Amino acid sequence: MTRDPKSLIRIARENGAEHGAEPLDLGQRVRELRKEKEWTLEQAAKQAGLARSTLSKIENGQMSPTYDALKKLAVGLEISVPQLFTPPQQEKVNGRMTVTRSGEGQSHATATYEHELLAETLTRKKMLPYRARVRARAMEEFDGWVRHDGEEFLYVLTGVIRLYTEFYEPVEMRRGDSAYYDSTMGHNVISVSDEDATILWVTSLG
Repeated sequence: MTRDPKSLIRIARENGAEHGAEPLDLGQRVRELRKEKEWTLEQAAKQAGLARSTLSKIENGQMSPTYDALKKLAVGLEISVPQLFTPPQQEKVNGRMTVTRSGEGQSHATATYEHELLAETLTRKKMLPYRARVRARAMEEFDGWVRHDGEEFLYVLTGVIRLYTEFYEPVEMRRGDSAYYDSTMGHNVISVSDEDATILWVTSLG
């Protein structure tokens, strides 16, 4: 039985692993850059000093532009030549969304926490959100520090916890309190209230 979120994070990363990057479609890239400026083929061709038919063939993948043509395109589109081959990250909003109803998250019980994974149906997430019931009452219940790549946000939902970190004094936190920290730094959480505290954890996966 696992004892900490590290296995959840590993599973989330594996499930959301990006496949190899798709090769760039230069014609599509040029078309997108032109449309971002709201230019017609004629306007873009004029800006680049190219024939309209030449630009049309480039956009439609019917011809491979010479370096001279690429330079003209870059100057006309007001970008550098490398930018023609490097689309900006996250240039499109894909509108993904999922709703997890209360109590419907996927449960993973451990010796020290009981995790409920949220947004489980979305793959390739940038964050791993989960609700945790904190069973641990003492640091001795942990086999050393929990640490993993990324950053983490913690928000206390109910009860009282004590957040232990490798480089800071322990912090007692109550409902509505939150913390954001580098999760490569060792960290553990225990409940200090009579009842098990519940917290929301959001861990970065990128």
